[in-house]
Order: sequence, then C-alpha cells, then structure tokens
Amino acid sequence: MTWSNCTEATEFIFSGFTDRPEFQITLFVVFLVIYAVTLLGNLGMIILIRLDSQLHIPMYFFLSNLAFVDFWYSTFITPKFLADLIAERKVISYAACVCQYCFVSFFGVTESFLLAVMAYDRYMAICNPLLYTVLMSPRFCVQLVTGSFLAGFLNGMIQTITTLKLSFCGPNVIDLFFCDISPLLSLSCSDTTIYHMILLAVACVTGVFTSLIILISYVFILSTILKIRSAEGKCKGFNTCTSHLMVVTIFYGTALFIYMQPNTKHSRGQEKVVSVFYTMVTPMLNPLIYSLRNKEVKNALKRVIELSFLSLGR
Repeated sequence: MTWSNCTEATEFIFSGFTDRPEFQITLFVVFLVIYAVTLLGNLGMIILIRLDSQLHIPMYFFLSNLAFVDFWYSTFITPKFLADLIAERKVISYAACVCQYCFVSFFGVTESFLLAVMAYDRYMAICNPLLYTVLMSPRFCVQLVTGSFLAGFLNGMIQTITTLKLSFCGPNVIDLFFCDISPLLSLSCSDTTIYHMILLAVACVTGVFTSLIILISYVFILSTILKIRSAEGKCKGFNTCTSHLMVVTIFYGTALFIYMQPNTKHSRGQEKVVSVFYTMVTPMLNPLIYSLRNKEVKNALKRVIELSFLSLGR
C-alpha cells in the first residue's frame, strides 16, 4: 500500500485518562496535589542534601540526582495531563509530542541506571566497608552519575530519531495521556518492523544491564548480611537497603507490567492506570520513602529547621 499522497499528521489527540466528565474535576484536584507533593518532595530532598554537610556522602549524592530526575520526569508529563483534564480537546502538536517522548525516555533510562548505581553503592558499603570511602571517591561518584545521564541521553536520541522517521497518515488519536512509543507505533503508517527491533534491542541492553547490576549487588548484599551473627547487625544491614529495594520494586514492577501486557482494549485501560502510577505517583513516593524510613534524613531535616529558626530569631 502506498502512502505517497497522504497528508502527514501535524497534531495528535490524547484519548485521556477518562472520558467521563463528572470525574475530571476530581481527578484534576487529586493529580494537582500529587504533582505539588512531587515538586516539594524532590526539591526539598535536593535542598536538604545540599544544606546538611552530614549528608554529603555517596548515597545521598546519588539520591539527590534521583530526585532531580524524578522532578523533571513528572514535569514533562503532569502539567500537560492536568491541562487536558479540563480542556475540551486534548491536543498536542507533532513537535511537542516528539519532544515529550524524547525527554520521558531520557529521564526514564537515566533513572534505571541511577537505581543500578545506588544498588552498587549499597553493595560497596555493606560488602566492602573498609574500602568504601576509598573506592567510592567523589570523582568516581560523579563519573557514575555522568554515565547514567549519558546512557539516558543516548537512549533519548535513539528513540527521537526513530520516532522522527515514522510517518503518520491515518488516525491521530493516541490512546493514552502522554506520548509514548507503543501508541505512536500503532498509529504509524510506516513499516515499523525495524523500529520494533531497534526499540527491543535498546530495551534489552538498558533493562537487562541495569537489572543484572541490581540483582548481582543484592545477591552479594544478602549473602554478607546473613553472615552477620548478631540480630542487631542483620537488622541494620537490611534497614540500609530497604528504601532502595522499595523504590526498585515499584519502578521495575510497573515498567514490566506496562511492557509485558498484550495489546488489547482491556490491557490499554490497565496500562493507563499503571502509567499514572509510574509517571506521577512513583516520582512522588521516592522522596517520601527515603525520608520517612531514613533516620539520617529525618535528623538532617530537624537540624536544618532548627538552624532556620535560630537564624530567624537573630
């Protein structure tokens, strides 16, 4: 079939999260609160780590970068989603759609690499405590974070170039609330076989690589913790990793659910719900998990608040 005379789409229309108007105002308020908590939580975490010198260690350096990624990851999706909830037409231009997908893929892969780096950091802290400060030097930590962002940037470029080569001549309704590669490929009138292969290869390289680092790190961590004789020592070791394990489980659990689902009408509805979770709820939960379960973060927050009151009282 030839598409030489077709008219290229200049805009896309989102089907949105729900087509029931009576729920839209309620959903707008709920997701506005979620976004506000996401901004405050992640910016607050970055500022707290910056201000408190006792948090100037590798674990919190990585955490501040994770908060930075979560802040922007949510920001490239949620404001547009909120605007569409109260708009009559949920429209996005072709250029804006490609731009949104570029940054979403960039920050998504960057986060997966940062989580792998944080798992390696926990491995070094628990399995090699005497060499930890030497091996996890500030320079090496910066290199690990830079590598994570470079991996995300490379993925974003590959995904963007792939998307730009697609032709859209038929329906332009994206059955989601943001631009993702799966609905875009389903709308394209191009032969998407090679694009599916490229995306599968990128997903395998990034997903399998980061997952293996996390898995291998925690195998060694678990082995080391189980060798500790005292119950208090074991408890301390497990507590060190609990927050990171919760974040990893939420991130990879939702991602696997999305990309392992069969492409049916029922699964598309489930995908929207899970997409909300990993694009909006997860960036909100990450700083809360690390702050509520971490004594060092809570103590640092108390110190910063006390210093603020003292400075105001002068």
